[in-house]
Amino acid sequence: MGIEKDKQKILIGLKKAESLLKKITSMVEGDQYCVDIMQQNLAVIGLLKSVHQQVMQDHLHTCFAEGVESGSMGKQKKMIEEIIKVSRLANKS
Repeated sequence: MGIEKDKQKILIGLKKAESLLKKITSMVEGDQYCVDIMQQNLAVIGLLKSVHQQVMQDHLHTCFAEGVESGSMGKQKKMIEEIIKVSRLANKS
């Protein structure tokens, strides 16, 4: 799958999440049933996790790969630390 196609997939996921968030806001404002709100909220979380995974995959195949191939130990170390930091943050959610 090409990077441009991946970008479109990411954008679609973000737009779906944005749309669902607006729906959830309306549901809360309209005092909708809590379980229905929670189900929609979980759908947004799932979409955002998928987007995160796609962005991570793209990063590893492009920016990260270029950093590794650069031969610069400093750049490689920095990029590895960035991946570790983002992975830790993702695991907290």
